[in-house]
Amino acid sequence: MAIVKTHKRTKSSRMQGHKRGTHGWGDRKSHKKSGHRGGFGMSGTGKRADHKKTLILNLYGNSYFGKQGVTSRRTARDTRQRINLMTIEKNLGTYGKKVGDKWEINLENYKILGTGDVKNKLVITCLEASESAIEKVKAKGGDIVLPSEE
Repeated sequence: MAIVKTHKRTKSSRMQGHKRGTHGWGDRKSHKKSGHRGGFGMSGTGKRADHKKTLILNLYGNSYFGKQGVTSRRTARDTRQRINLMTIEKNLGTYGKKVGDKWEINLENYKILGTGDVKNKLVITCLEASESAIEKVKAKGGDIVLPSEE
């Protein structure tokens, strides 16, 4: 079994008694000033600071800055997945397959919303659907299959 080193001593404490205080950097003058001692980490980059902004955005994304808000522990978030008819129409090949003149689409865990126009005959299997979505799909000769109908 290998022993994992959890704490590494500083170079200065390891190099005690090893001749001149160069610590492996050769000449004493070559690693003397603060430029050779690294940066200051993330200090000064608080939520409202502009320092190192590009670095922070690349590491953490846009959610690092600003207030994100608090949700009460008792507030249950609505986690249902939703999709618009417009999105389904744009990505028919991804969501479904063509059977005859109809597109069969299986979105069992989704609620179908009615934003967008329907251009094809769609047979969509889903968890729930808005009234406008059902109307639009049926107007083109398609159908929305809900769990209660099966």
